[in-house]
Amino acid sequence: MKNKILLLLIVISSTFCVDSYAQQESQYTQYMYNTLSFNPAYAGQRDVLSVVGLHRSQWVGLDGAPRTQTLTLHSPIGMSEKIGLGLSIVNDEIGPTHETNFDLAFSYKLQLSENNYLSFGLKAGGHLLDVALTELNAQTSGDVLLQNDIINRFSPNFGVGLYLRHADKWYLGLSVPNFLETKHFDSASISEAKERMHFYLMGGYVFDLSDTVKFKPAVLVKAVKGAPLSADITGNFLLFDKLTLGAAYRWDAAFSGLAGFQISDKLMIGFAYDRETTDLGNTQFNDGSYEVFLRFELFNNKIGRLVSPRFF
Repeated sequence: MKNKILLLLIVISSTFCVDSYAQQESQYTQYMYNTLSFNPAYAGQRDVLSVVGLHRSQWVGLDGAPRTQTLTLHSPIGMSEKIGLGLSIVNDEIGPTHETNFDLAFSYKLQLSENNYLSFGLKAGGHLLDVALTELNAQTSGDVLLQNDIINRFSPNFGVGLYLRHADKWYLGLSVPNFLETKHFDSASISEAKERMHFYLMGGYVFDLSDTVKFKPAVLVKAVKGAPLSADITGNFLLFDKLTLGAAYRWDAAFSGLAGFQISDKLMIGFAYDRETTDLGNTQFNDGSYEVFLRFELFNNKIGRLVSPRFF
């Protein structure tokens, strides 16, 4: 019973509050491997065909807690490889709500110097929303707000991004994935949820500590009107170009542990675990959040293979 009460409070606060402006876009601990989902300028930056599948289960143990699946693929195209194309599909579930975002991304890369590149990105796509209102237990019989489900409500959107990087040492990105501030409920309704523009700033640097150890600190900052600033600070070590180990801190929210393994030149797997530092993390219903990803890459004849595994 307490599980359902807690979930209901989460759903109400994130989706159904009057003029809600809470952070609504998906949250990732392993954001450095899932950049295309929030920055279209990243399309083609791996210099190969790169496919990433990611699953996140948040607040495990809480009935109806958020679950996210993401699939992204992108590649440079053409002889000059200045143009990148990508596809991103994000599926989100929380309580009675089910959202699917799908976007096509386009990027154009300029070479600023021998090792520095600047990419401009544009994405366009849509958003499908389902809300099973009839599955909620109404406190008042005959509540008109809960009599009809929302099924496949479509909303178009578009976004832009910039991505500046050194060939293999550092990167800096800025993006606004969704410009349109969509209203998901009629203005005459008692409850109304609006999607707000999210601003993402990300960066990272690779330090060669020795011939077998690399260290990369990274940061992702997310800002949206009406919600506290969100910042992820991460430190990863790459050992022997195979094993990645690291830790992260989400400001005033969670601590995380990360691990990854480069199985082969083409295949990498990664895992992350988050433990909340908020009051929610201290409840008996929350066993933390889990995230796992798999990356598969195909190399063309021109480059053969990457000289060393890249962090970004």
